[in-house]
Amino acid sequence: MECDVAVLGGGPGGYTAAIRAAQLGARVVCIEQEPELGGTCLRVGCIPTKAWVQTAHALHDARDTFPRLGAVVAEPTLDFAAANEWKAGVVRQMTGGVAQLFKANGVEWVRSRGMFTGPNAIAVEGAEDVTFKSAVVATGSYPVRPPVSGLDSPRCVDSTGLLSQTEVPRRLVVLGGGIIGSEFASIFNRFGSDVTLLELLPRLVPIEDEAVSAELEKDFRKQGITSHTGATVTAATATNDGVDVDFRKSDGSTEKLRVDYLLVATGRGPVTTGLNADGVGLQLEKGYVRVDAQYRTNVAGISAIGDVITMGGPHPQLAHVSSAEGIITAERIAGRETRPLNYDHVPGCTYCDPEIGSVGLTEREAQERGYDVRIGTFPFGVLGRAKMAAETDGFVKIVADKKYDEVLGVHMIGPRSTELVAEATAILRLESTVEDLIRTIHAHPTFAEAIGEAAHAVHGAAIHL
Repeated sequence: MECDVAVLGGGPGGYTAAIRAAQLGARVVCIEQEPELGGTCLRVGCIPTKAWVQTAHALHDARDTFPRLGAVVAEPTLDFAAANEWKAGVVRQMTGGVAQLFKANGVEWVRSRGMFTGPNAIAVEGAEDVTFKSAVVATGSYPVRPPVSGLDSPRCVDSTGLLSQTEVPRRLVVLGGGIIGSEFASIFNRFGSDVTLLELLPRLVPIEDEAVSAELEKDFRKQGITSHTGATVTAATATNDGVDVDFRKSDGSTEKLRVDYLLVATGRGPVTTGLNADGVGLQLEKGYVRVDAQYRTNVAGISAIGDVITMGGPHPQLAHVSSAEGIITAERIAGRETRPLNYDHVPGCTYCDPEIGSVGLTEREAQERGYDVRIGTFPFGVLGRAKMAAETDGFVKIVADKKYDEVLGVHMIGPRSTELVAEATAILRLESTVEDLIRTIHAHPTFAEAIGEAAHAVHGAAIHL
């Protein structure tokens, strides 16, 4: 089988690259071994997790928010089977939608796995080999586990394993307080589990601004989620109906918890096994495919995007980053002029409760880069829109450069933060100043007013503080 562009992997990076290349006139083959398109994100990651998030929000609203607003309903109970069917239905719609997009754009989907046999050839398991002019490696990532005794127990699950559960655990330990761990801790707390969150680093969501981490820990504590930072799991021992988790706290003391399940949410590694990278000469670094700023590998004609790549340093493993890289790569292959992504302008979203949205430099990062930093912070709780919605926790924080008044970062935790971050991303993309943002009229009453007020606060002139 001959094609112009062969894409290995049908996740957010791969399917986006395939569709864009086809739009630009290429004959495209996408090789994806899973029974559905969409990769980890659509099948066992972003989409099913956020479907559960919506169920968790609904339970919280019915229990706590509706009565405050005068909408009295019966005490809600979780129908976990129905929640799982809702989750599965959303996944079916999304993965099926990608398959329809392939048909509409003429992308051929080969349902198998492929391996490079040369710089222009891929051997496909159980199918015809593929020869190509250009190839895109978009094979994604997989959950990794730290070398802790007992983590191979069936009661120690990764995110995929937890998403497949048919009963809500009574007690759950979450190992890892990053994005994935914080989301699942929040979900299962709302589902009724007794949740303990263990994070090796000194704070939760350690990639976020320190003020956001502190706010999340405070809010989790209010909700009944126990969190230990600076904690190290030393062993996990299977029992008849659960697992005993031994861990060491930041002060050196030890504790043992007996729980139904231990969720391992300690990061993800690249899927490059089986590619025959060595055979074709692809440069790997710690298992990741090394690329340049235009996602070209060291082998002519072969590109790589998404979770599987490195540019010599940390690379964000986010679906929207993979998609953006896929579009750039397809356009560059088609001969269009493209510009590299600015990874300082990548928005991040954590769908815990309260939500986190952030983009740009944290206060500490800006200081480390030598900026003369000034900040402005505005709490959601002051806003009329937040008060009427009974969603008053959290704040917006703006990090700016004093010399040129440029906005360097926007960090928020609170209601609608994963949506509000879109405005913040545009602000950074357009290289806006704080003054530009101050002069941007924000409609009243809205949650977005917090961004405008935080800009005023940078200049020491917040109206409602």
